[in-house]
Amino acid sequence: MALAATVSSVTVGKLAPLLRPTRTTCSSFSISISKMGFHFKPIGNTVTESAVSTRKLVVRAARTLSQGPSLGFRPPQFQLPEPLTGNVWNLDDFETYPALLVMFICNHCPFVKHLKKDIVKLTNFYMKKGLAVVAISSNSVATHPQDGPQFMAEEAKLFNYPFPYLYDESQDVARDFGAVCTPEFFLFKKDGRRPFELVYHGQFDDSRPSNNVPVNGRDLSLAIDCVLSGQLVPTVQKPSVGCSIKWHPETNA
Repeated sequence: MALAATVSSVTVGKLAPLLRPTRTTCSSFSISISKMGFHFKPIGNTVTESAVSTRKLVVRAARTLSQGPSLGFRPPQFQLPEPLTGNVWNLDDFETYPALLVMFICNHCPFVKHLKKDIVKLTNFYMKKGLAVVAISSNSVATHPQDGPQFMAEEAKLFNYPFPYLYDESQDVARDFGAVCTPEFFLFKKDGRRPFELVYHGQFDDSRPSNNVPVNGRDLSLAIDCVLSGQLVPTVQKPSVGCSIKWHPETNA
């Protein structure tokens, strides 16, 4: 399937915290790309997944689009181990934060590898501004042993993940979230004492391993900026594209 992705003309400017909170949608607000070290040059034309790359890189992984829960969805409870530290984390550990980003990732997927360093850059930036972040790997080690807990710990240490990287051995948490691919991003916000509610379930940006579009984190950055500055997140969201979650062989997920 050829997936069209339009790179909109976005003004890269000052940080969203400088914006005065209103109840308007912040789709036209500037984002924090330049502050994170991304270099984004606005382009007016349209690029597609079949665009010819100047790099001779061909990614043959099957593509899966995020789907699942609707906006307003509340995150399910979970209790998962962090292979790097041995700590066990649950949803209540993030209750004091105004926003929570849950990412389903893994070690082997080329779509995750393509974004990995920039995910670290983006999360480091926003965690300093009050965002809580957690990553979860739900892939079956029966089919993909390189995604197992030992290698997860090595990965987290190698890339210096600033967030806990948790292992969902049963895959129940992935099912509860409705996650289907890696990477997949769920951004939740909290108003006062109300539970977290899903406000963004979309892509990191328009970049893919083979389409020669620079990684800039634009889509996810805009959503986080909106949440942290008290704005409404745009409801038109492009789905994340990645490898399918590798379900246990005996399970029809």
